[in-house]
This record gives sequence, structure tokens and C-alpha cells, in this order.
Amino acid sequence: MEHLFFISSKIVQFLIEPLNLLFLISVLALFFLILRKPIATKLFLWLSVIGFILVGYAPIPESLARILENSIEKVDINKMPSEQIAGIIILGGAISGEDIAIDRGEITIGSAAERVTKGLELIRRYPNLPFIFSGFSGRVTPRGMSEADAFKQLIAEQGLAEITQSTAYYENQSRNTYENAVYSKKMIDQLGVGNPSIKTGLWLLVTSATHMPRSVKIFEKQGIQIIPVPVDYQTAHTLQWREFDLTEGAFLWNRLLHEYIGIVAYKLTGKI
Repeated sequence: MEHLFFISSKIVQFLIEPLNLLFLISVLALFFLILRKPIATKLFLWLSVIGFILVGYAPIPESLARILENSIEKVDINKMPSEQIAGIIILGGAISGEDIAIDRGEITIGSAAERVTKGLELIRRYPNLPFIFSGFSGRVTPRGMSEADAFKQLIAEQGLAEITQSTAYYENQSRNTYENAVYSKKMIDQLGVGNPSIKTGLWLLVTSATHMPRSVKIFEKQGIQIIPVPVDYQTAHTLQWREFDLTEGAFLWNRLLHEYIGIVAYKLTGKI
């Protein structure tokens, strides 16, 4: 059942990709032009123009992103006693150990790189706390090493392998946020044997700010008490009108649609 959910989510993600939709609308406009259907041609041409404006320039995605990012209060962990923190959970989605890593021998960090940098910062700040890096691959047909194994390599490259030998836990099975939470919960339960504070304590959760609302709900549904540590912000406090940028606009729309549809899908399936 979970495999079917995963495959379905990837199909939906492909269909809602803004540039894919704009390409489809443009093809339909051309199709009706060839068939000499002027009304349908004009309709899809106008839809295409409006779509390009909405994706490339209008501040709609920025406004919607700010709603997501502001919905979770950012906690100042500097003011928290370390005794209250049970551990650190770092979600994947920023690292690739696949094609480029295989061919070039270097781990690739993507657009959500702050998940990695913040994770490394917290590991250095709390060297005695256990941390879980959770992530296999979000691809339908993954190849190469898992995200968790790639992060393990980064830990070694940063000179942290020795000091994290007894605190590092790498979860390399999860393919989505729900599985991140399920497999992390299993690890926390195992760590909590003989140490109940691990199971009942507060865990720092590191992920992108737009991804945090859904993540918090999923992890709390699994019985894990979370302190959100959002990173990778996409918006400021004020609206930023920008020049026409189809690439940036499509990226933000894609992230937003992924999160909002994900929240609905997870609610309908009882995952949050």
C-alpha cells in the first residue's frame, strides 16, 4: 500500500510541475491551430500567456510560501537548556549520492543545502546528543548510495566520524516524509530502551521551512515530540516583486504545490 502511495505521489508531482503544465497547454494550442479551431486555439494561447506570467512574475507563490513558512514558530534553541533536548533529526532531500556522485566521486548538495549545514552545526553544538539522518531516495528508480550513506560520507569528510561514532544513526530506507517519521520512530524506540528520556524528550527537527508544517504533523502523529528548526527559507517578511524569472518561479510553485497537495493527501490517508 505504501509503495502504491509513493508511486502515485510521483505521478501527481510530475503532472503538477508548472513547466510541464505550461508545455502541455502550449502543445494543445498548437494542436488546435493545426486543426483550424480558432476559438480553442485562442483559449489555450491565453491560458499559456497567463500561466507564464503567473509562474514567472506574479508574487502569488511567494505569498503562499510565506503562509507555510510563518505557520511554524521558530524556537530560539540557544535559550533552551541542552538537558531538554533528546536528540536531532535531519531530514534528507538535499543530498545526492547518485549519478554525479558515482561518476565524479563527490557528494552533491542541492538547493536545500541548509538542511545539511544546519545539521552539521547542531551536531557540533551538541556532540553528546544522538542524531538521526533520515533519507534513502525520493526517486522511483534510485541508484548509487542512499542520502543517509552520502551524509555519513560528509560526516567523515568534515572530520566528525570519530566524535559521532556513538551518537550517529543513519536511516537509509525512507522515500518520503511519512517514512522518515515511521523509521525514525523505530530508531528512537530502540534508543529509548533503558533510557526513557530519549523516547519522551524533545527532538530537534531540521528541514526546509516550507516543508516544516507537514513534517511536524507527521512526526507528532508518530508520537515524537518535535522542536522545529526550519531552514532554507524562500521568503522575507515583505513581498519581493522581482524581475521575470521563469526558472525561480517554477521552482517555488513546484515546491508549494508539492507541500499543499501533500498536506491534503496525508490528511485523507490518515498520516497526519
